Amino acid sequence: MRAANQIVADALDELRAMVSPGVTTADLDATVEARVREAGATPAFKGYRGYPASLCASINHEVVHGIPSPRKLATGDIVSLDVGVLLEGYYGDSALTVAVGTVSSEAQELLRVTQEALEFGIAQTCVGARVSDIGHAIQCHVEAHGFSVVREFVGHGIGTKLHEEPQVPNYGERGHGPRLAEGMVLAIEPMVNIGEPAVDVLDDGWTAVTRDGSLSAHFEHTVAVTSAGPDVLTRQLRDVPVSVSAQAS
Repeated sequence: MRAANQIVADALDELRAMVSPGVTTADLDATVEARVREAGATPAFKGYRGYPASLCASINHEVVHGIPSPRKLATGDIVSLDVGVLLEGYYGDSALTVAVGTVSSEAQELLRVTQEALEFGIAQTCVGARVSDIGHAIQCHVEAHGFSVVREFVGHGIGTKLHEEPQVPNYGERGHGPRLAEGMVLAIEPMVNIGEPAVDVLDDGWTAVTRDGSLSAHFEHTVAVTSAGPDVLTRQLRDVPVSVSAQAS
């Protein structure tokens, strides 16, 4: 699983460098597919329940599952990039949201808070904790900054299937749900809106958008539960976690 998830991390790193005004999400999708196949893996999303691409690319008010297209990114946009791969029977999955050129201060704050919320959630991924402890930490941090957590889409277990039990909501009270045990692997993925949490799915059957048209951000890591604490399989060795100033209560 570490090998699969490092392919995901490398692909996202390349995409992050590519994002700029004038680049299309179809360009980004083609790059993902080429790099994943060059690494000896298979794009996990392409063909999954009929999804047509290797990348989910969601712009501005699009929350998740945006289908790549010839649409060009523009200065001021934010774009969520979600990549999954299958390698020798095991899956990897990760996402990040990237600013296109200069973005508003509110958009910068949304990206910062969402990424911090992910780190708070990861910190709860310890042997003996409950699944809901993860969502509680995420929700507390997000709402403390005046943003909202999407309810309709959640994180998930991952391993020999892309989506496994347990579901990992990004909200809730502590002390509920399955107890975390060594060897479990979870995809933790807060989806955070500037406005209200409600979302709708467009007629394409995939793209989820905020109902009020507000910006949305999405960050995701695949995390193994170990006796030594959370092991982030999609963190590149050179990456440094976002600093969080205080533990969520």
